[in-house]
Amino acid sequence: MDYQSLFNQSIASVKPSGIRKFFDIASEMDDVISLSVGEPDFKTPWHIREEGIDTLHKGKTRYSPNAGFTKLLIEIAAYYERRYNCSYDAKHEVLVTVGGSEAIDLCMRTLLSPGDEVLIPEPCFVCYQPLAVMAGGVGVPIVTKAEDGFRLTAEQLRNAITPRTKLLILPFPNNPTGAVMRREHLEEIAEVLRGTNIVVLSDEIYSELTYGETQHVSIAELDGMRERTVVVNGFSKSYSMTGWRLGFALGPAPIIQMMTKLHQYAVMCAPSTAQYAAIEALRNGDEDIAKMRGEYDMRRRYIVDGFRELGFECHKPEGAFYIFPSIKHTGMTSDEFCEKLLLSKHVAIVPGSAFGESGEGYARVSYSYSVKHIGEALRRIKEFIDEEL
Repeated sequence: MDYQSLFNQSIASVKPSGIRKFFDIASEMDDVISLSVGEPDFKTPWHIREEGIDTLHKGKTRYSPNAGFTKLLIEIAAYYERRYNCSYDAKHEVLVTVGGSEAIDLCMRTLLSPGDEVLIPEPCFVCYQPLAVMAGGVGVPIVTKAEDGFRLTAEQLRNAITPRTKLLILPFPNNPTGAVMRREHLEEIAEVLRGTNIVVLSDEIYSELTYGETQHVSIAELDGMRERTVVVNGFSKSYSMTGWRLGFALGPAPIIQMMTKLHQYAVMCAPSTAQYAAIEALRNGDEDIAKMRGEYDMRRRYIVDGFRELGFECHKPEGAFYIFPSIKHTGMTSDEFCEKLLLSKHVAIVPGSAFGESGEGYARVSYSYSVKHIGEALRRIKEFIDEEL
C-alpha cells in the first residue's frame, strides 16, 4: 500500500524534533549524565499530589466542562490578576488545555489561513514552526542575537512585518536561551504592533522562573495589547507538574471561543484529576514556586560560572532553566560537538541547531538538575575539552 500518497503533505513535510536523536542515543547508554531535558527535577509538591489522590479516592473522575472546571477557570483568572496585573473574565476568556502545547496548537489553527505568516523569534522551542506549517501558515524566523541578550528588538519586528503577517510568537522567558523581555523591551514591541491587525501568541510557560528583582511582565498588561494577545501558560514548570499535562490560554473572548470549539472536538476536556490538583496549586502554591525558583537561581549562577571557566562564551540567562553557551571556538558544528561529547564522555546536551538554524554554534544545557549532577557533567566536559582542543 502506498502510504506516502495518503499522508497530509503539510504534516509529512515536517521533520521530527532535533532533540529526539540525542535522547534516543542516551537512552541506550550506561552512566549517562544528562543536562538535556527541560523538566524540573522536583517532585510535584505533596499538597498538590494529595489533592489529586483525594479526588480519585472520592471517585471524582468524570468529564469536566469543555473549557475546564469553573473553579479552576476562576483561579486562573485570579492568578493572572494577582501575579501579572492582567484581568480576564473566567467564563469567557479562559480555556484549560492538555498542556501548554495544545493551547499553542489551538491558537494557530484558530487564527491561521493558508499562506498567513507567523513571525517566530529564534532560537526558540521546537514546536512553533511545525505547528504553524501544519495549520497552513508560513513560519518566518527572526534571528535574535547574543549581543541583544537574545531578545526580539522593535527594529527586527518592524522589518519582518509584511501584508501577510497574521501572528507574532513571543516566547519569553525563552527556551533555549533563557532570555527575558522586560517591560521596556515589551513597550517597544507593543508600539510597533499598535494599529496593526497582528495577534500576539505570548508563550509564558516560564513566567514564574525569572531571576533578579524584576518580575515577569506579560505583554497583555500593556495598553492596547490585551485585545490582540493570546497568553499561553501552564503548570508544568511553575509547579513541577509536567506529567499532569495541564495548560491554559487567556485571551479575547471571540478567540477563546473558537479555540474552545476546536478543543471540544479534538480532546473534549483536560484530565479532571489534574484540574483538581491545579486548583490547589493556584490557591496554595506560591511558596513552592519561590522555593524552586531560589534553587534554580543558585544552579544558574553555578553552571554559568562553570562553563565560563571552561572557556565558553555564555550569555547569563535571566529566565527559564537553560544556558545557551557558544561552542564556536571548538571548530565543531553543534551536532558534532554534542554527539562527540555524548559518545566519549556520556554527557547529553542538545545542539543549538535543534532550535532553529540560528542556533548553530551553540548548545542548550539545562540546569533543572542537582548541583551534584551538574558538577559531574562539568568535570566530564572539562576532560572532553582538554582532549579535543
